[in-house]
Amino acid sequence: MNKPYRCPNCKTNKTRFNKIEQVAQPIKIDATTGETINNYQDGNVEVFHTIYQGPKYRVQCASCGLIEDEKTFIQFAQLD
Repeated sequence: MNKPYRCPNCKTNKTRFNKIEQVAQPIKIDATTGETINNYQDGNVEVFHTIYQGPKYRVQCASCGLIEDEKTFIQFAQLD
C-alpha cells in the first residue's frame, strides 16, 4: 500500500524521493587479504553468522539528501 512521504530534515519535500532497495549478500572473507572465502547464496550460513534483518527499502530525500528508513518519512507525513 502506498503512503505519502515527507522529509523530516528539510520538512518541505513531499514529492521527490529516491527509493533504495537493499539486497544483502551474506559472505565470509579472509581476515588478512579481504578475499571472499564463502558466498552463502543458498541462505545456509554458519553458526555465528547472523542474516540481515533490516528494512527492505531505504528512502533518500531528493532535495536535501537525507537517507532513512521508509517508516521515518511515512510517520513524518502523518504529522502534516
